[in-house]
Amino acid sequence: MTTHASTESLTGILASLRDRVMGVAESVLSTVDGLLVVADVDKVHPESVAALAAATLGVSRRMADQSGVGALREVVVRCGAGHVIVVAVGERTLLTVMGDDGLDLAAYQRESPAIVEQLNKALAADVAH
Repeated sequence: MTTHASTESLTGILASLRDRVMGVAESVLSTVDGLLVVADVDKVHPESVAALAAATLGVSRRMADQSGVGALREVVVRCGAGHVIVVAVGERTLLTVMGDDGLDLAAYQRESPAIVEQLNKALAADVAH
């Protein structure tokens, strides 16, 4: 269970992604079991996104294993009016990013490793306490 301070820290990290990458609209941090940890959302139902992200990651990992193209890094879903990206944050957590049609994918690719590292550190600090 995350503490109030760590929840604020995690939410701040998600908000910083929105601020740093044009087109990022919302994001959800969840467990690989599909449980919500924190969210930076306005429109989507974060618990539903958390559950769907877990299912997406599970199916995509199997696809990567079966296709023999290496370990899964992320799942990018391109939709009519935007994108949904699911990326593993460590072994037990997922980051789901929803962006509009103007999502700057190059900026996302550049910024996401640092965001994932920040999330990992914040989650590890919460577990240590």
